[in-house]
Amino acid sequence: MSFVTASSELMVSAATDLASIGSSITQANAVAAVPTAGVLAAGADEVSAAVAAWFGAHAQAYQALSTQAANFHQQFVQLMSAGAAQYTAAEAVNASPLQQVAALINDPVLALTGRPLFGDGANGAAGTGAAGGNGGWLFGNGGNGGSGAPGQAGGNGGSAGFVGNGGQGGTVGVGANGGVNQAGFAGARGGDGGAGGWIYGNGGSGGVGGMGGNATGNALGGSGLNGGVGGSGGLGGAGGLFIGHGGAGGNGGIGGIGTTPSVSNQAAGVSGGGGNGGNGGHSGWLYGDGGAGGNSGAGTDGLFNNAREAMHGGDNSAATGGRGGDSGLFGNGGAGGNGGNGGSGANTNSNPALAFTAGNGGGGAGGGSGGTGGFLLGNGGNGGVGGNSGTGGNVSTDGISTHIAGSSQPAGVGGAGGSGGLFGNGGVGGTGGNGGNAGTGTENAPLPVAGAGATGGAGGHGGQLLGSGGRGGDGGVTGTVGAVLATSNGGAGGNGGFFWGNGGDGGNASVTPALPPSPVTGIGGAGGSAQWSGNGGHGGAGVLGQPGGPGGSAGKIFGQPGIDGPP
Repeated sequence: MSFVTASSELMVSAATDLASIGSSITQANAVAAVPTAGVLAAGADEVSAAVAAWFGAHAQAYQALSTQAANFHQQFVQLMSAGAAQYTAAEAVNASPLQQVAALINDPVLALTGRPLFGDGANGAAGTGAAGGNGGWLFGNGGNGGSGAPGQAGGNGGSAGFVGNGGQGGTVGVGANGGVNQAGFAGARGGDGGAGGWIYGNGGSGGVGGMGGNATGNALGGSGLNGGVGGSGGLGGAGGLFIGHGGAGGNGGIGGIGTTPSVSNQAAGVSGGGGNGGNGGHSGWLYGDGGAGGNSGAGTDGLFNNAREAMHGGDNSAATGGRGGDSGLFGNGGAGGNGGNGGSGANTNSNPALAFTAGNGGGGAGGGSGGTGGFLLGNGGNGGVGGNSGTGGNVSTDGISTHIAGSSQPAGVGGAGGSGGLFGNGGVGGTGGNGGNAGTGTENAPLPVAGAGATGGAGGHGGQLLGSGGRGGDGGVTGTVGAVLATSNGGAGGNGGFFWGNGGDGGNASVTPALPPSPVTGIGGAGGSAQWSGNGGHGGAGVLGQPGGPGGSAGKIFGQPGIDGPP
């Protein structure tokens, strides 16, 4: 059966455009009529007169045809305009009865259940944190959650009915600033995404977490106050019960700003770290991909000041990117969210009579793990990348006192790759974050510590029956300025599937400064092993003389073992 869809607005617009085109052609013909219809002969001879007469006759014939075409064009425009008017009138006549029928069906169901039979749910009002309304029982999308006021969580997205997508979680206002002489408050959590329809529909994405509040004033004695931690992102909504992708998790909020001291012999406050990323939603039971995890928020940089102990950058060591959502029977796992970067430490000036210390850089957040692939068929999600650590602050080298530069904290580890289902490959492990550089201070000061690069995430295992393991993530680069206490290791490769599958290669330990590393760091990741049939994964490379990772074992029936990684 064929269907015809007519839009009265488009028909009116087309008629207007056609009329404009016809007017332009008529004007062009009128301009060309005078010079072409009466062509002068080039000479007094008979040939010139015949040629001029021939051109003139041709122009007159063209003008006659143009007049007929203009009449036809005008009639066509009139028919188009009349048709648009008739469609508009018919829609106006039918609109009221259809609305009445819809109201007769929807109103009793809405009164009994608080939810219509069909139609989209209402969006939560902005600034209220109200939840979005649920979609109709039969079909309809869930409404989006309302955004929150400062310090208030965002509203959850509404759920769909049998068919429809879940609403998005509401975003959050910034965390409430501290009152008079108070630290900043933590940012609120983003709203969760609504679930997709029972038969079909995608889950809504989670809302973004709120920014941490800024500190205000100073503590008793004049020292600075800390900024608030960023809020966590909302969870992604689940996909439809049977078919549908999971919603993405919301990103975490960034940290708030601390305050500087009111007197130089006191310590500054600490900037806030970022919030966690929200986990991705689970897909539909039958088919669909898991939602991606949200990224962690970033730590805020410390502010320059003349404090005895300068402001440290926001530390993200406790935060992680969101985990990717799992799939159902068929589908891929969601990717893990990336870890947020740590804030940089503040610089400070020196005072010849006092010992000053610059701010430390904050640690990076870890990457989120990838989701598991579909139970029957599907690849695991890739792990998220670890966050970089912030750089340490510098301090002036003038004066007679010892002025200590800021150190950098360790970076965030890479997220592990998700495993495949019965049939499917494991996800790739996330790369570890890079360490920050330490600051510079006076020559007689202790050497500050460089930020250590983080270990790469492990690769996911292949499917339980068939599938190759994921590659391990590479380690992050260690900071090049400052004392090196540790360097990064590569992540291990995932194992292959039970009946067949190659092991994943191990990740490489990253390039580091030419200083002696710790005996347990700088090692390449081990290659994953095959089980019954398949090749073992190769080991990752070590650095600065540290051993490479061992190669994985070959399959018991068929396959070659992996090669050990070079030192």
